[in-house]
Amino acid sequence: MNRVLARKLRTNVCGSKHIFQRACSTHVTRKVSSTAGSNETNANSTGDSPQHDIAIVGGGMVGIALAASLASKPLTKHLNVAIIDNNPLLGRKNIIEKGHLPDPRVSTVTPATISFLKDIGAWKYIEEQRHAYFDKMQVWDYTGLGYTRYNAKDVDQDILGCVVENKVLQSSQLSCVQESDLQKTIYPARLNSMDMLPSSSLTGLGEVPSTADLFMRGRLAKLELSDGNNVYAKLVVGADGSKSRVRELAGIKTTGWNYSQNAIICTVEHTVENFTAWQRFLPNGPIALLPVGDKFSNIVWTMDPTEASDRKSMSEDDFIKAVNDALDYGYGPHPETTSSGGSSLSWLTGDVNISAKERFETPPKVVKLSSERMMFPLSLRHAKDYVSNRVALVGDSAHTVHPLAGQGVNLGFADASALSRAIAEGIALGTDIGEANLLKRYEAERKPANIAMMAVLDGIQKMYAVNFGPLNAFRAAAFHGAHYISPLKKRIISYASGEQSLPLFS
Repeated sequence: MNRVLARKLRTNVCGSKHIFQRACSTHVTRKVSSTAGSNETNANSTGDSPQHDIAIVGGGMVGIALAASLASKPLTKHLNVAIIDNNPLLGRKNIIEKGHLPDPRVSTVTPATISFLKDIGAWKYIEEQRHAYFDKMQVWDYTGLGYTRYNAKDVDQDILGCVVENKVLQSSQLSCVQESDLQKTIYPARLNSMDMLPSSSLTGLGEVPSTADLFMRGRLAKLELSDGNNVYAKLVVGADGSKSRVRELAGIKTTGWNYSQNAIICTVEHTVENFTAWQRFLPNGPIALLPVGDKFSNIVWTMDPTEASDRKSMSEDDFIKAVNDALDYGYGPHPETTSSGGSSLSWLTGDVNISAKERFETPPKVVKLSSERMMFPLSLRHAKDYVSNRVALVGDSAHTVHPLAGQGVNLGFADASALSRAIAEGIALGTDIGEANLLKRYEAERKPANIAMMAVLDGIQKMYAVNFGPLNAFRAAAFHGAHYISPLKKRIISYASGEQSLPLFS
């Protein structure tokens, strides 16, 4: 099975042709000030250009996750770290105000990600803000031929995941960085250029070589920023998204394709609270209804670009009706909830009685649109290399996936965790943290796992992109297998939650 997955991976991914309440006590370079005894770096306090151990380009969720992970480890918590991002939210206080409606930009974090966020100290801050655990998930399609329900108790867990607003995730991790011993400097600028030279001997230099000398000997990368600053670092981390400037300047190529789909996201309101994650596959793409706390849920609806434009511009009443149709009887009937013994797929599952907890349920009805509708195109992209000399990529800079299973940010957090461990190992061994040989350890851990998940998600997307009788029957058989075959069900849940690594099947 592993060979088959690897072959699919090479074909589909690698070879296809086809923020917060105490924000920014950290030094920001546009405000030149320092406090005696502070661990915060003043980038303009010396005549020499500022030198850092690590420059993280991108202050989003994954970039800040890396900084927070470094701050939480004994071997890395005293590093000098630059965060380069021109997002004004990084320098604004009280961006999260209680009583505001939920932001439509949310992430579904898995139990494995929750464990990571607890380890770095961020989860306690998230629990103070709005979030929504869910312990059940129902997946079905428009044909009415099959469905599956997952329950956390199937794998002896309390939850399957938690939905958190992106700004809450980011601000909580920033709070960890703020309260740590990490020496951090925020540069509110864009990366313009990046230079590095081949490594050479330090023989002949003084006991404390200058920044310029270290750069000339290939021991530092030089970053030129849009605000005129030059920043030097032993390691540059690209956490700057799918259009990564770091990746571009490092000359790292990508492969992938655009899906002929856009996604619409928004916040909606019910008359009752929602505790289940719902997903229905429709002819043009899946629609997901995810709890976000109180009586609110988040909609992620994938469809072709023309339909997406129409849905985004239609009236609120028409949009709510369309959402309820998509989650109920629209496009096709509900799946049957009788025993599988009377179905055409009884050969697969035998005569199994369905408990009340496993029966198909209709999602709660949407009564109100509570945010703007946002639309964005979907694509699959994968960097051929995650690292090069003095450069490492994390999150969307290295890989972007289809959002149908909400795995994108979880892959990014796993990247941040793995890279911080590799850096700590390098420090323990006395190794230059920017050397490619050390960074390859990070790539060797994350690249196979990310590619495998990308192949699974791309395969699911393609399987539901075609409405064809025999394929519909095959999909129904897959639903039934996932619903009634207990060992398979447990493996799927464990894999999706991040608790089980590959292989999924063995």
